[in-house]
Amino acid sequence: MKRYVVLVLCALISIGGFAIDDVKDLRGMWGLKLDTARVFQTSMLAGAATDSMLLPSTTDLAHKGFRNADMTVTNNLSRPYTFVGKALYSKQVEIPAQWKGKYITLLMERTKPTKVWVDGHLAGSNDDISTQQVYDLSALLTPGRHELAILVDNSPYAIPAQVFSSSHAYSESTQTNWNGIIGRFELRAEEPCSIMAVQTVPDIYTPQVKAEVTLRGLGKADSNLRLVLDVVRDDQGTSTVEVKEVSAQQTITLPMKGAALWSEFHPARHTLIVTLKRGEEVLSQKTVHFGLRTFSAEGKQFAINGQHTFLRGKHDACVFPLTGHTAMDVETWRHYFQVAKQYGINHYRFHSWCPPEACFEAADIEGIYLQPELPIWGDLSAADDALMTFLLKEGRLIQETYGNHPSFVMFGLGNEMWGPENLSKLLGAFKREFPQILHAAGSNDFLGYQGKLYGEDYLTTCRVGSEPWGSYYTHARASFSFADAYDGGLLNHAYPNTKMNFANANAETDVPVIGHETGQYQVYPNYAEMQKYVGALEPRNMAVFKERLEKAGMGSQAADFFRASGRWSALLYRADIEMNLRTPHWGGFQLLDLQDYPGQGSAYVGMLDAFMDSKGLISAEEWRQFCNEVVPLAVMEKYCWTNAETLKANVEVANYSANHLTDKVLAWCLQDSKGQMLQEGKQTFTAYQGTLQEAAEIAASLRGVQKAEKLTLSLQIEGTDYRNVYDVWVYPEKHTIDAPADVLVTKDLNTAIKQLQEGGKVLLFPALENLQEQTVGALFQTDYWNYKMFKTICEGNGKPVSPGTMGLLVQNEHPALADFPTEYHTNWQWFPIVKQSRPMVLDRLPADYKPIVQVIDNIERNHKLGLLYEIKVGNGKLLVCMADIAAAQDKPEARQLLQSMLEYVGSDKFQPSLQLTTAELQQLFSSKAEEREIEKLGNISY
Repeated sequence: MKRYVVLVLCALISIGGFAIDDVKDLRGMWGLKLDTARVFQTSMLAGAATDSMLLPSTTDLAHKGFRNADMTVTNNLSRPYTFVGKALYSKQVEIPAQWKGKYITLLMERTKPTKVWVDGHLAGSNDDISTQQVYDLSALLTPGRHELAILVDNSPYAIPAQVFSSSHAYSESTQTNWNGIIGRFELRAEEPCSIMAVQTVPDIYTPQVKAEVTLRGLGKADSNLRLVLDVVRDDQGTSTVEVKEVSAQQTITLPMKGAALWSEFHPARHTLIVTLKRGEEVLSQKTVHFGLRTFSAEGKQFAINGQHTFLRGKHDACVFPLTGHTAMDVETWRHYFQVAKQYGINHYRFHSWCPPEACFEAADIEGIYLQPELPIWGDLSAADDALMTFLLKEGRLIQETYGNHPSFVMFGLGNEMWGPENLSKLLGAFKREFPQILHAAGSNDFLGYQGKLYGEDYLTTCRVGSEPWGSYYTHARASFSFADAYDGGLLNHAYPNTKMNFANANAETDVPVIGHETGQYQVYPNYAEMQKYVGALEPRNMAVFKERLEKAGMGSQAADFFRASGRWSALLYRADIEMNLRTPHWGGFQLLDLQDYPGQGSAYVGMLDAFMDSKGLISAEEWRQFCNEVVPLAVMEKYCWTNAETLKANVEVANYSANHLTDKVLAWCLQDSKGQMLQEGKQTFTAYQGTLQEAAEIAASLRGVQKAEKLTLSLQIEGTDYRNVYDVWVYPEKHTIDAPADVLVTKDLNTAIKQLQEGGKVLLFPALENLQEQTVGALFQTDYWNYKMFKTICEGNGKPVSPGTMGLLVQNEHPALADFPTEYHTNWQWFPIVKQSRPMVLDRLPADYKPIVQVIDNIERNHKLGLLYEIKVGNGKLLVCMADIAAAQDKPEARQLLQSMLEYVGSDKFQPSLQLTTAELQQLFSSKAEEREIEKLGNISY
């Protein structure tokens, strides 16, 4: 059974169609009084202002309030100027004579809870934080000069406490708790009898649009009134309907035969101009843009105009580092959406906040599907009538104000919510009142453990119900913190492959599932970015992290850490995204994030920085290979093969474009590291729109590969730009590996020292179980979100703490790796090696000493960590591998690394530059208890 949900744009306030109404722009200098003592009395209204500032703006941007001298904060970006409390803005305004008898309103597009006075008389109060605030000042603003005073209160007492403490409408982690007024700021005078609102309800199947027109001030004697409705279509066609019998509320049906539909592929918008006339006199006019479209939940998939779509989403937490508040202009939002679309994104989820009108307008133009949320994050179990009343009010305002935009397709009740009874109340109310919008009880409610709440139209979650610890079958994303999933989730735990998907989770529910906050793979900070912070926020957190690294003696490696962790993070995001695309009948995902999140402990998890600029880690073109409307997917059991095997893969095509792919040709080729063709093939396929379709089978013999080599498997849908590329590794089949006669291979340090004292060569695999204090744990993927936050959570929950590392930095040209193909960063062939490792803490070695394979540590701990490093001891030479290679010898990649190391140690190229004494080597392996008796190593030289 198909359930169609019809949505459409309706600009409730005209965007330029007020041909009759007078507007007084209130931008300019305003008097300012800050209640710094927090003892505000109405007596503050009297007397001259003690300061001034420009509006629209914020106290941060105006450098008002308290100077923030704390340079140690690392949880988020820092506000150089802060103010929390009540700010009184005042200005004299001149009301023209022609405004006499008019309907006069004060409009503040976005602010915090306010009170307004005219000439000392209280006009009212308003705590709408997700939409514009409008005050009726008709009775107070008579012609002449008046004193207008506006109190803006951003204190925790002006709003329900849970909203203040959790929502991204207030969060210091992102847009900050600013004080001020932003966006449109004006007085408006309208005729007493005028158009109050115009809403449009489309029907794409008739096709037609119904215009619901609401008038104010309609008198009984107004028999000479008429409405004229002009529809200007996207294809330039125009039609006019005139209504001569006018009522306070009426619905007019307008035919739209042949009009273009709105979608991500063709975001066609039409224009409706509604004019109220008395005879030939124009009393009022409003212009709205609208779109014709349906957005629906059909079984386990979403559909746009009856065609299945896949939501490739981005999380948005209101990160605007230059202003410290949301952008209020269409141009900025269009730019952001255009950048996101370059990376294949077609969907935005707004974490516990609602963006302004400009965002919806931009999304309408660019073709982006939006999910705003209530300004709440947390538990609604308590009987808090004030909070519930506030959320019900905010939810209604959000959906009334923005809900008819074609881009507004879904609505969530907040982030990671609890309290099913109150959530059900809100969900039921909104579904009854706004049936044209798809609703969820929140994003990742109950952390996914309780599954779908009754009545939800879709489910945004990290897992679909509970499962035993160590199981993954309900997971809806591939990575987790160590507090929430054993070993950090599937991607860190399972042997690398391209077969895994979320089909098991999808079987647990009957509505579309969207993977919640997919990714969260850290990237080491790019300290060069710090110079871009020239506005309301300063990167003091990054300055602290940079200083820590420099004190640890690794400041010169910051750029390499950034580059290596970032490239590995991109590969991890790719794997997670492809798992979503490989899941049949799946709703989509919401990344956390394509963009950095500079708060909550400082989570540099993006391929783009906080400014939505590329970090240079992966191009938009490469990203779109695996995140696009059409993606060819290689389905393989593994990445690493031997030359005795046949590489086998199925190719599936995820087709969420606007059209069927009929009788297309899937071309594949396997190339060596020099680009030479090894094998190729072609197969004709058809992939119907909205499906995941098998397109080809690949069987490529690898017997021609004589040495260890990284190959490239390329997929191309001929005649299109849709392609994808996979790395695969092929190794010579080996069953036994012999050490050179003059090389000792041992796990025992004392045995190694004896050989070194005799001037011998040693390959040491230390007994890792005896080195727990001198090492850190094994982590394959880059650390989840940030180490500091989840270390605390893990410890509080009694769960193992993540090792906290961020991938490998590899000297890939080093002769020790000559026969082990690798890049400068982690890739899939490192999995069995890393998982059997415990990187060594080498903090006491010289600052400029760099291990052959270094493990990048997190920004909190800053250890120099060695996975593979070499030392000269007397006349002896030592290569240390901190991985239990023997435990991974069932994998050809591990055998190959052992072979490469042995060949190096047995060769004349084995010439370590770092010289240690026997005692210093022993100290390097000493425990923490022993370290208390040992000073920093001295006499270490090259």
